[in-house]
Amino acid sequence: MRTTSLSGHSTPHRYGALRSHPRVLPPSLHLPDTAGAAVFAAVRQHGPIAREAIAGATSLSVATVNRQVSALLEAGLLLERADLATSGAIGRPRRPVVVNHEPFLALGLHIGAKTTSIVATDVLGRTLDVVETPTPANGAAPALAALAGSARRYLTRWQKRRPLWVGVAIGGAVDGGTGMVDHPRLGWTSAPVGPVLAEELGLPVSVASHVDAMAGAELLLGGRRSSVNDATSLYVYARETVGYALVIGGRVHSPASGPGTIAGLPAASELLGGTGQLESTVSDEAVLAAARRMRVLPASGGAPSAAVTGLVRAARGGDERATSLLTERARVLGEAVALLRDVLNPDDLVVGGQGFTDYPEGMAEVERAFAQRSVLAGRSIRVSAFGNRVQEAGAGTVSLGGLYADPVGAMRRSRGSLSRAVPEALA
Repeated sequence: MRTTSLSGHSTPHRYGALRSHPRVLPPSLHLPDTAGAAVFAAVRQHGPIAREAIAGATSLSVATVNRQVSALLEAGLLLERADLATSGAIGRPRRPVVVNHEPFLALGLHIGAKTTSIVATDVLGRTLDVVETPTPANGAAPALAALAGSARRYLTRWQKRRPLWVGVAIGGAVDGGTGMVDHPRLGWTSAPVGPVLAEELGLPVSVASHVDAMAGAELLLGGRRSSVNDATSLYVYARETVGYALVIGGRVHSPASGPGTIAGLPAASELLGGTGQLESTVSDEAVLAAARRMRVLPASGGAPSAAVTGLVRAARGGDERATSLLTERARVLGEAVALLRDVLNPDDLVVGGQGFTDYPEGMAEVERAFAQRSVLAGRSIRVSAFGNRVQEAGAGTVSLGGLYADPVGAMRRSRGSLSRAVPEALA
């Protein structure tokens, strides 16, 4: 279910001096690298599954698998399915295990320049619900207070599920260790995103760059069974902003100083305009400005997402001007992806964001421009598994990363935070 607003008054902002919090933890955007995480991943991906089959899927010994399954059962994350038990040749019946997903949820926030999505995700990584609310534009302190209040009210809707973790995906430069964010487009400097949410919600909180989060969603929830031996994957994002992320050895590469930027890559288009740089040429804002100059769209009015939808509808309705704009955007993006690929030469290449997925007809032009511009051998481009849901998938992945990396430890941290995270009747 998707709604478009979240009613209620903003929480008074009292977080101006908050700069650290013990519940803020670095995001975990990587494949399982401990026995417990590997066992939990095997059950998520293959359950119902017997212990012997888990051992085969993870290359762990049966004894190790038994210990980890026992710990996960005790933590409440797994259930034995006695009704699916099969009798072995010797010994007691073998009872498969499944993920106990119904009692829990993870809360994700994708804080965009215009819109914030609040996402409820179950522990299998499935989106349960999304609420969209305008991102406040009144400064970091009141904006964060309002968003934290909205998130807390949202949790009161989930009377039968216990929240475990909060994940935030946001643009700008993110310090994952402290949850502090510099976001020039929002005018935020050293904004305590993680500490504010941890203080208000009383839950563990992780904050990640939004493009890192989307690359993490492809890695952990995208349906492709990767291994830690995979060398590199490049994820390129385009919508209102542009960005990229690298996955190296089964782990999203997140520099301590924050992600690099491709906003200033050279890009030229007489049709789209811009300043000669990628973001100012292919962003939603740039494309819509060009559409208004050409009178494909009205001079003003409407939310950007609705205006883009209108432009796509016009192109599909046979408006050649609309088609030319979207095709030109695809060309510029394809050339930019080729430039990045030639520099980094990844083993896997993924594109995501509505700049690619709103008008899938443009992917042929992306691929043509990519092939023409790249000087290396041919390489296929894979479109995100999440389509137009990449933002909510990224936020959900940040909220689940800590659980997937250390399932039992995450449950302990969550229980220590329970009294503030849920309505009093459930605490």
